[in-house]
Amino acid sequence: MSSSSSRSIDRRIETLDTIAAVLPIERRDELADLLTDQDVETLRHLVNEGMGKNTLRALTSDLAYLQAWSLAATGTPLPWPAPEALLLKFVAHHLWDPEKRISDGDHGMPHNVDRLLRDQGFLKSVGPHAPDTVRRRLASWSTLTKWRGLTGAFASPALKSAIRLAVRATPRPRKRKSAKAVTADVLARLLATCSSGSPRDIRDRAMLMVAFASGGRRRSEIAGLRREQLTVEPAIPVEDGRALPSLSIHLGRTKTSGTDDDEVVYLTGRPVEALNAWLAAASIDKGSVFRAIDRWGNVSRRTLDPKSVNDIVKHRAVMAGLDPREFSAHGLRSGYLTEAANRGIPLSEAMEQSRHRSVQQASSYYNDATRRSGKAARLLS
Repeated sequence: MSSSSSRSIDRRIETLDTIAAVLPIERRDELADLLTDQDVETLRHLVNEGMGKNTLRALTSDLAYLQAWSLAATGTPLPWPAPEALLLKFVAHHLWDPEKRISDGDHGMPHNVDRLLRDQGFLKSVGPHAPDTVRRRLASWSTLTKWRGLTGAFASPALKSAIRLAVRATPRPRKRKSAKAVTADVLARLLATCSSGSPRDIRDRAMLMVAFASGGRRRSEIAGLRREQLTVEPAIPVEDGRALPSLSIHLGRTKTSGTDDDEVVYLTGRPVEALNAWLAAASIDKGSVFRAIDRWGNVSRRTLDPKSVNDIVKHRAVMAGLDPREFSAHGLRSGYLTEAANRGIPLSEAMEQSRHRSVQQASSYYNDATRRSGKAARLLS
């Protein structure tokens, strides 16, 4: 390696270090060797623009994969903008028919490209990629192209047709992020396992209720929730003369909101009581709301990892006698909309709380609930 190349890698390592606080990078040295100077500058620019941490992490992961694939497939780094032929090659290498590959060894990803990507740890599963993974990486590629002030061929008819035909040739059953929705009856069973009064039970009860009742918050939003985002609101009077506690959660910018939007959702009644019980038990008056707890029940200052939110849902499912493979943190999000549909709450009102931007996506839960209980599904009942 030449001294100039070594200095370039050292410079990239130093730049990656400056954004590590916002974008944790475990494979820093490997990325510095793989990414170009322009790649690293683009990442730093995105950090300065205030792009969300999870989005940056995904973009970095996809960019590293794309660069590794380009080097393995063409012997050169990614060109910017990428020509249509390279985009079509990417699709052909990742979406292919396993049956056809048996009779045609050149079909799909070439064996030498496959081997290089596996040696670097970028390829682990056997067979073609999931269509959603390919679409996401192409979307990341398009986003990074736009941030360089360039225009790619990502909307070309040829590329769209290639993806459509490739997906049709490699059919896969569409899977939800959570096989089953955590509706109110399932949530009740999960909450019933949180009754011992231990710090862990108090935390998990509050976390499950807040995640569900606030519109089915994403696990990253729950893990990153801070005391400063909570505002006490006037109590809500109810018919029997009681007043239910209320608070608002300022989500700031979310996955689907605009740059300057401050998304706000509300909690009322039991979820507020559960959250207040946790904050009091853990003496939390600032910083992270949901924190790690050690084996002795000591509450850490360290916030929960988003993966831990998923692990907690699955752990509570086991304790409730449910199959943990059927439930995940995303089940709280889909469960909120499914439960709203079951109770006849208007879709627009439910979306105000869930903060879904896509009516099509949100309405799918409503359509499923209506079809399952409708007359068409009960002809022989």
